[in-house]
Amino acid sequence: MTRPEEGGLTALVVDDEAPARSELRFLLEQDDRIGLVHVAASGTDALRTLENERVDVVFSDISMPGLDGMALARVLARFASRPAVVFVTAYDQHAVDAFAVDAIDYVMKPVRPERLAEAVRRVVASVTPAAGEPRDDEEKIPVELGGVTRFVTRRDIRYVTAHGDYARLHTDTESHLVRIPLNTLEERWAAAGFMRIHRSTLVSMHHVSQVRMDHGKCTVRVGAVDLQVSRRHMRDLRQHLLSRPAGAG
Repeated sequence: MTRPEEGGLTALVVDDEAPARSELRFLLEQDDRIGLVHVAASGTDALRTLENERVDVVFSDISMPGLDGMALARVLARFASRPAVVFVTAYDQHAVDAFAVDAIDYVMKPVRPERLAEAVRRVVASVTPAAGEPRDDEEKIPVELGGVTRFVTRRDIRYVTAHGDYARLHTDTESHLVRIPLNTLEERWAAAGFMRIHRSTLVSMHHVSQVRMDHGKCTVRVGAVDLQVSRRHMRDLRQHLLSRPAGAG
């Protein structure tokens, strides 16, 4: 992917509606971080463009005839050098699927210039993350194992389950029971990417590899484990996916 300081990002706008294509192209061309903007009227046309042009970021509608935006993103995921994907749509119900295909952002129509500028910022950040950006993932939690106290680093914890006044920390290979209420961990770790998805489950969104909707039920996959998202927390999850920082889980 081209770095902005090397002449700006090359973008591809994909939308089956000509006015939407023209408006988005115009807005992107006003951004100094964007160098060149191509347009395509369908997912198939976009693939033709990508055969001949190097593109850094694709701004795609979702609901299009034929190869829609989600299908296009799944094809792009198989590219050796994959462009970033930003969805631009009038519907918010695709946010979960957007997370599953690792979209950088999800912009709602009608597109506001400041919101589009934020999406471009997230794309740029995915290429050149800010130097010295704070990462609060070094907290170590003491756990008892066979009479010996060990320390588990928070970034290694995939999810946490409630056990009364205790919580069980689950890593890739083991779990540990600690005397800390889940509510306390939820408050303390929210800024580090942990999110409540059920009254008894807290999950690290950095470790979530898949979000799935099936007959109105939602689950997230962490490693080989599927965790249920309660109806109460589905809205919070959707909002998180819509507003997550570039490159997040």
